[in-house]
Amino acid sequence: MTTSPASGEAHHRPLLLDQFDALLFDLDGVVYVGPAAVPHAAEVIDVARAAGVRCVYVTNNAARPPEAVAAHLTELEVHATAADVVTSPQAAVSVLGHYVPAGAKVLVIGGAGIEDALTQRGYVPVHSLDDGPDAVMQGYSPDLTWRHIAEATYAVRTGLPWIATNPDLTIPTPRGVAPGNGALVGIVASTVGRLPDAVAGKPEPPLLREAIARTGAATPLMIGDRLDTDIAAGTRVGVPTLLVFTGVTSFAELVAAIPEERPDYLGYDLRVLLTPYPVIQVGDDFARCGSAEVRREGGQIVLSDPTVDDP
Repeated sequence: MTTSPASGEAHHRPLLLDQFDALLFDLDGVVYVGPAAVPHAAEVIDVARAAGVRCVYVTNNAARPPEAVAAHLTELEVHATAADVVTSPQAAVSVLGHYVPAGAKVLVIGGAGIEDALTQRGYVPVHSLDDGPDAVMQGYSPDLTWRHIAEATYAVRTGLPWIATNPDLTIPTPRGVAPGNGALVGIVASTVGRLPDAVAGKPEPPLLREAIARTGAATPLMIGDRLDTDIAAGTRVGVPTLLVFTGVTSFAELVAAIPEERPDYLGYDLRVLLTPYPVIQVGDDFARCGSAEVRREGGQIVLSDPTVDDP
């Protein structure tokens, strides 16, 4: 973790922010949790925008269209337009084109975000198997009921192409961690005995690829709070990643992360972007960050200066 620079040398190093031309922010757990802003998020984003860094909001949440997300961000004093928001339904509709043509009917299991994305690309949203859909698209909505999940099950069982907007098993809420779209997709999958034909949201590449294409970024940074979606997505598309601890990931989970889910940078919150990030050196038998060093000696791991946080 980084704090304020503690040495003259640190003052002359560039800020972490200065290394990137676009920031791809996850939303839930990074910029906001439910209706409330994450502390310091708005201020940091203002600094980034003033520095000419493009800020884009990349969300697996399929419940709301981009206009609604941008309005929520603006209410939280994060200046954003619909063009700054890239949603998993938008990526899912791009994937859908590999299965059915524009103009096809699509059974919507989810919220307005899915319907909006489908309509904008020329598809026809429907809400019952009786409407003769050509495919099924399933995404998160807090208003989903047993009847909606059952309708998805009936349709998927007929063999229709089934696209999931995202695989998140959980979502952060003001009251704690709650089931996400991946949990509801799992109910359908366990009932029908097969997985979705495609998943569009993180950690799969379509969502980040759409965001990068929209910004034209050459050096983007993916910022998230989840190892299995945000960080893994960055790894899969080959962009650096920053993990913040304002969402669902714990320190213990980070330590146990598999290689694909290991972030390039860490921060307690988004303020880490406004600090000179410490230089990290890794050798065959050691790793060094500032004054702290981990070294392999014989069959043991030795940690030196573990209490020093000096960039």
